[in-house]
Amino acid sequence: MEETKTELQLIKLSEIQSQEVSWLWFPFIPHGKLTIVQGDPGDGKTTFILNIAAKLSKGESLDSGMSFTEPLNVIYQSAEDGLADTVKPRLEQAKADCEKISVIDEKIKSLSMIDVRLEEAVIKTGAKLLILDPIQAYLGGGMDYEQIQQVGLANEARDMTKKLAALAEKYQCAIVLEADWNNRLGHNEQCEQSSHQRQEIRRHTGAWVRLISLQLLEVFCWSAGLREKKI
Repeated sequence: MEETKTELQLIKLSEIQSQEVSWLWFPFIPHGKLTIVQGDPGDGKTTFILNIAAKLSKGESLDSGMSFTEPLNVIYQSAEDGLADTVKPRLEQAKADCEKISVIDEKIKSLSMIDVRLEEAVIKTGAKLLILDPIQAYLGGGMDYEQIQQVGLANEARDMTKKLAALAEKYQCAIVLEADWNNRLGHNEQCEQSSHQRQEIRRHTGAWVRLISLQLLEVFCWSAGLREKKI
């Protein structure tokens, strides 16, 4: 089968107007871009993310890196935790304004990164933060870390994250993805592969994704009371 040729199009950088990056939380989570939160088992990834959502819902800043004063709307999607027995109790414990936090109903059809309902939800709620937890649940087809290393699936994952990044940029919504790789491995094996996996996340998702590790935020997380021993 003959491959369809794509017409070459060049953009001169002289035609591009420079812009400053706008931050939801400087220097960790920018508006209009993708951010991956990655941590080893027990680092408290979900607790960390839910506490950020709770703070935003009340219009409270974590530190001087957040400059907003009004409550913000948040969309939180979890493919692993129950809404009634896990997600909402955690948000209530963090004193969140749950009126400001919405979830897209996936009972009829599961979401993927390119699902049109994501854009519809961002438009309807005016959300400034969209969370997908964990990332592999929204790649479509149940792809996990080992599978996306295959050339074809890796390219598909890049295409999906690129479209998600375009959504973030269009509405200046910060999109946070939780990376929870190799759940099937033991703790020691996961920790040994952590550094390599961070490099692979960048390679398979593309340069438009910002990657932060909870290991780099450990001192802040403890001082802000955002961590717990188990997630």
